[in-house]
Amino acid sequence: MSTLSRPLGAAALLAATFSWGSLFLVGKPVLGQVDPVWFTLARYTIATLGFAALLLVRGAFPWDKLRTHGWRLAGLGIVGYGTFGVLVLTGLAHSQPSHGAVVMATMPITTQLVRWVFDGVRPGRASLAGTVLALAGVVTVSGVLAGPPGAESTLAGDLTAFAGTLGWIAYTRGSARFGTFGVLEFSALTAIASWPLLLLATLAATALHWATVPTWDALGSSWHALLYIGVAPTILGVLAFNAGVKALGVVTGTAFLNFVPVSAVLIGAALGARPAAHELVGVAMVVVALGVHTLSLRQPASPVGPLRRCAA
Repeated sequence: MSTLSRPLGAAALLAATFSWGSLFLVGKPVLGQVDPVWFTLARYTIATLGFAALLLVRGAFPWDKLRTHGWRLAGLGIVGYGTFGVLVLTGLAHSQPSHGAVVMATMPITTQLVRWVFDGVRPGRASLAGTVLALAGVVTVSGVLAGPPGAESTLAGDLTAFAGTLGWIAYTRGSARFGTFGVLEFSALTAIASWPLLLLATLAATALHWATVPTWDALGSSWHALLYIGVAPTILGVLAFNAGVKALGVVTGTAFLNFVPVSAVLIGAALGARPAAHELVGVAMVVVALGVHTLSLRQPASPVGPLRRCAA
């Protein structure tokens, strides 16, 4: 699969963010019946089967690449699919969909800080300003600052979800080491290689009473939501995101994650929910921020040495 043009790459990233915005809306009710660990296993079982089918339809299965890079692919799959999936869903179970969308949108900031620390690439002022404006926009969209006094704190859930985003950042950065892989190959092989480890981790968590096997009734009442999440936000969303990142780069790709809460608002509006004033203001802030970020890419980031730890 050839690399997309920049406009098509941007369109792919927007499609991914819209699918992930729906994940929080559709997934929240399911968490009342299926715990996050088994939810993640079900989600990526569906996705792995779908990815494998797409590889077979495309032609010869890339067994050589799987054998050569199997453990590295499995490691990326575990942190990107397993760690990210379990921790974000665990956080969502103790928080709100709008909060989960905001946490997703912190990844552009975290990604730039990670690049600064590990790669010595200091983001420019315009890029940082755009990132801060985008984060302010997604907070405005979510309405988390307008919560009623005395409301129960969701800090623990939100921090858990934030920890999960580090797994997706590691997965995204790791994709750069597989530049010769097609988008479908990388997305599929990381899922296929990591699925046995995800299964073992799920069984171990269950044996340690950290996870609970869902009942057949729970699966029967939520199978349609699990199927949707396994196909749309996972197979299609991951393929679109990886294609966009390959076309536009890691920093720009993660910047589009600011659209996750915006997409949640738009999906809600399509379902009949009227957007509030703060949501419309937040959408406008995100659009302006992405414009600032795009313009800042015309100037190279400042290369500096990786940050050094202070002596204890």
